[in-house]
Amino acid sequence: MIREFSSADVTFIVLAVRWTLILSAIAFAGGALGGLLVALARTSASKVLRRASAGFIQVFQGTPLLMQLFLVYFGLAVIGLPIDPLLAAAVALTLHASAYLGEIWRGSIEAVPSGQTEAATALALSYPHRMRHVVLPQAMRIATAPTVGFLVQLIKGTSLASIIGFTELTRAGQIINNATFKPFLVFGTVAALYFILCWPLSLMARRLEARMRLAVTR
Repeated sequence: MIREFSSADVTFIVLAVRWTLILSAIAFAGGALGGLLVALARTSASKVLRRASAGFIQVFQGTPLLMQLFLVYFGLAVIGLPIDPLLAAAVALTLHASAYLGEIWRGSIEAVPSGQTEAATALALSYPHRMRHVVLPQAMRIATAPTVGFLVQLIKGTSLASIIGFTELTRAGQIINNATFKPFLVFGTVAALYFILCWPLSLMARRLEARMRLAVTR
């Protein structure tokens, strides 16, 4: 039975924002750790590590995130390992974020002037110490803007978790729309909430990028 769109429905949708934020935080934290490992592997002297990390990036950048969600959620169930929708979404998004952040950070590491590495090598610093004390601090400044920009994409990407039944912001909108059949009001509210979440981060990314360009021209 179709009913009216009410303030209780708005509250239900707004409360679902917390699950979008929780999923985004888990995926970004896991992706940051995985991305760092991928970036270090991509820039290491080991050909095996470089090829393995490049293959990982190609797989997860070359396939749709939706397919990755399906493979984790339904694939594990097929082999007798049923998985909770939140955990499935977190795993898939973490792998997705690891591939993209790994490539972003690989580019940032390689953007550090080679003279910095050569100077650290001349001071007899080991590879871990060169990366920790010389290369990574500089690479982090370069990577900040694109990393924040990717976080915006990750927050929006969590909407795909609705396909596997996880009740985040988009899924909450679908539930309310099925009950009220007011798609403009319901999904207009959902879109407004995504905008509120993502717009400040987009502004931050642009400002950081502009600041970085200014620092380079000085």
